[in-house]
Amino acid sequence: MMSSPPRPSNLPSLLSTHLSPAWYLSAPLEVTHGEGCYLYTRDGKRYLDFISGYGVTSTGHCHPRIVEAAREQVGRLIHISMSAFNEPMLRLAERLAEVTPPGLDTMFFSNSGSEAIEAAIKLARIATGRPALIAFQGAFHGRTTGALALTTSKSLYRQGYEPLLPSVYFAPYPAPFRPPNGATRENCAEVCLAELDRMFAHVVSPSQVAAIFVEPILGEGGYIDPPPAFLQGLRRRCDEHGILLVADEIQSGFGRSGKWWAMEHAGVVPDVMCVAKGIASGFPLSAVIGKSEIMRRWQPGAHGTTFGGNPVSCAAALATLDVIESERLVENAAARGEQLQVGLRALGSDYPFVGDVRGKGLMTGIEFVKPDGAPNPEVVEQVKARLLASSVLISRCGPYNQVLRCAPALMISEAEVEDFLSAFGAALDSV
Repeated sequence: MMSSPPRPSNLPSLLSTHLSPAWYLSAPLEVTHGEGCYLYTRDGKRYLDFISGYGVTSTGHCHPRIVEAAREQVGRLIHISMSAFNEPMLRLAERLAEVTPPGLDTMFFSNSGSEAIEAAIKLARIATGRPALIAFQGAFHGRTTGALALTTSKSLYRQGYEPLLPSVYFAPYPAPFRPPNGATRENCAEVCLAELDRMFAHVVSPSQVAAIFVEPILGEGGYIDPPPAFLQGLRRRCDEHGILLVADEIQSGFGRSGKWWAMEHAGVVPDVMCVAKGIASGFPLSAVIGKSEIMRRWQPGAHGTTFGGNPVSCAAALATLDVIESERLVENAAARGEQLQVGLRALGSDYPFVGDVRGKGLMTGIEFVKPDGAPNPEVVEQVKARLLASSVLISRCGPYNQVLRCAPALMISEAEVEDFLSAFGAALDSV
């Protein structure tokens, strides 16, 4: 096992002095290194990681093939910016075009999910000549100004930053466990699409809408998996009105849902797709990927980046694709996700405060409720703390922090899922 580096005697003081309090930590731990599905702290403890850097370390921590690819590239070229092309970026574009949905074969690389969303906003407006954007209630698309204008998963994220980008409109998202606007679990997709149609009739003409931004599985908003009919209905409306359908696959992409892309579960191909997180196993990289006829409406210099398409990040992304394919991680995510959800439902059936288990693949959420069905963030904190005491890391989400989200590395084993279920069952017993 890798040894920990010497610790400066004044490190706690340095952290409290120099880190902004805006830096929220899911667990008060000082991590020194990681391996596979585990993180190690300075005191030598090992933690089963069900956060994975918020879905980023898709191949596990420090996969040897990723490490070797990055090391080799560092010795050749670290940075070049947009002054010239670099070979890893060109190779990555070619490889991504092989696994992206049909027709999505042209891309622009940047560094983070928020940057990808910002780029997609600019692309949609310039490609259509229209000003308006539609997003969904409960969505999370990022924290930069344009991306934040599309984000409504928590009011905290928007508090103090308005006015934000204008001409952004919000429609309801079909949450089968908590159907909006008087809908039922069975008809929530139909009701939400009808609300969107009413928005077109009364609030914003579809002829003014450049794009609809949608997460195929709501992430920060509560790991909500919509009925396929909802995404299919969005595709039809976009086709009818000449609106671009932009899929935010930043968290759900690269196999996390048990398919390469979560939109595949509904059989829907978007016009533009934003990707990041699992693309490079922890190296900063993102992309806007779209149909050629749309992407080529961007003129040279209409958008730019200093660090996007970094050769080291692109080399890591190439190795990530190799690992996902050769180790069959998409298939593993589907199998382990089914194992996880079956186990969670069995455990939760004995506890009335476990309201719902949902998601696809290794993007699984557990919603906790009070006796009257209201969100129960207090129990979430209790279970989260008990799991931490059992050396398991997990994060929360949802507008009230009422959901625990399970997002382990895609290479997690059957035995490691069983270890998590055992710890989760003990945590429920302690409530």
